[in-house]
Amino acid sequence: MSVCTLPDLRRPAYLDELEAEAIYTLREVAGQFERPVLLFSGGKDSIVMTHLAVKAFAPGPVPFPLLHIDTGHNFQETLDFRDEMVERLGLQLLVRYVQDSIDRGRVTEELGPYASRNGLQTVTLLDALAELKVDAAMGGARRDEEKARAKERVFSHRDVFGQWDPKNQRPELWHLYNGMRFPGEHFRVFPLSNWTELDIWQYIVAKDLALPSLYFSHERLVLERDNVLLGYSDVIPLLPDEKPFLHRIRFRTVGDATCTGAIESDASSLEDILLEVVAARVTERSGRADDRRSDAAMEDRKRQGYF
Repeated sequence: MSVCTLPDLRRPAYLDELEAEAIYTLREVAGQFERPVLLFSGGKDSIVMTHLAVKAFAPGPVPFPLLHIDTGHNFQETLDFRDEMVERLGLQLLVRYVQDSIDRGRVTEELGPYASRNGLQTVTLLDALAELKVDAAMGGARRDEEKARAKERVFSHRDVFGQWDPKNQRPELWHLYNGMRFPGEHFRVFPLSNWTELDIWQYIVAKDLALPSLYFSHERLVLERDNVLLGYSDVIPLLPDEKPFLHRIRFRTVGDATCTGAIESDASSLEDILLEVVAARVTERSGRADDRRSDAAMEDRKRQGYF
C-alpha cells in the first residue's frame, strides 16, 4: 500500500490547472467589466486570489482595486497584514466601514452577548458597490465551504437590489461566461469556485505565501461558548459564567472576531497546517458562530446581498 508523503501533498499536478482557470477568470472579468473590484477580507482565500491577480496581469499593475468591508471588529493582525501587503505589492485599497453605516442609521447595532456585525456588513457592501458603480465584485468563496456557496455559478448574477436567485442562474458551458447585465445589476465572480480548502493550503505552501499570524499556532486569551472557542476581546460581552483563559490555538478562517471560532492546534508552520488540514474531518466554517443561527443562514444572507 502506498503512503501519501508531504512532498506529494505540497504540489499536486492539478494545482497548475486550478491556477490557470482562476487566472483566466480574472482576465475575463477585466475584459468584460468596466468597474470591477476584488473583495479582500485578509483571509487566506482572498490572499491567494490577490496573488493570482498580480500574476494574471504582470508585469503591469492589477487593473482593479481591493475593497475591504471593515466591521470594526476585525482582528488587528488581519488589518496589519492587509496594510503591509497592499504597500508591498503596490495595490489600490478601498475600505468601507460598518460603523459608518451604523452612524448614518442604515443599520442597527445588535445588542447582547451574541451580538455580531457580520450580518450588518451586507448593507455596507451593497452601499459601497452602488457608490463605486461596481459591475463585478470578485470574492474568494469556494464550493466546499458551505452548501449555499456550492450552488453559485462562477459569474453569479445579482439584481438591482443586490439579491441572488439560486433558481434562476445562467448556464456556464466550456468556461463561457455571460457578463451581460442591465443598468443597476452586477455580478459576483468566484475565481476559486473549483478549489477546496486543501487546494488553497497546497497552493500557499507551494508558493510560500505570507499569511496573518492568526493562522499559526499561538497562545491567546479565549472563551468557550456553545462549544466554540472565540478569541477574547472587548467586542465580545461575557456571559455571567464565562471567564477568559489562555490557550494555544489557531484560526482556520479569519473574519469578524465576534463569530470566528478557533481550534486547538500546535501547527506553527505551513507544512504543519497542511498536514492538519488533511486530517481534518469537519469543515473550516464549522467554527463560525454566525452560520449556526439557522440551517439556511448562509443562503438567507446571500439572498439579501451578502457575499
